[in-house]
Amino acid sequence: MASSKRSDKAKSGGDRTVWREFGGDDSAALERPVPELPPNQQQIRVQASRKGRGGKTVTVITGFQLKPETLHALMKQLKAQCGAGGTVKDDTIEIQGDHAQNLVQLLVKQGYQAKVSGGKG
Repeated sequence: MASSKRSDKAKSGGDRTVWREFGGDDSAALERPVPELPPNQQQIRVQASRKGRGGKTVTVITGFQLKPETLHALMKQLKAQCGAGGTVKDDTIEIQGDHAQNLVQLLVKQGYQAKVSGGKG
């Protein structure tokens, strides 16, 4: 009998929040606005790196000041142009393989101020 009472409480699934600082589920109030600069005002760095990746080379693109949606769209476009996989991590784009020169050319065509940074990873 005791177990059925516990399962009834678990089934109710009510909100068990005791205290909430900002009231409702308005998480938009807690997000920081991201200033989205035009491409010609952004200083982009492209670097091939191997650190912490088990010897695999990854091209890391940093310096973006874009909204996450725009950054993901750009990442998909760059991945398709390089024919490689990739991801977005902490406002940087990582493309698998050493595509630094190709990516700089693609970004410059789109209006970004892109440069190759560092030497061979």
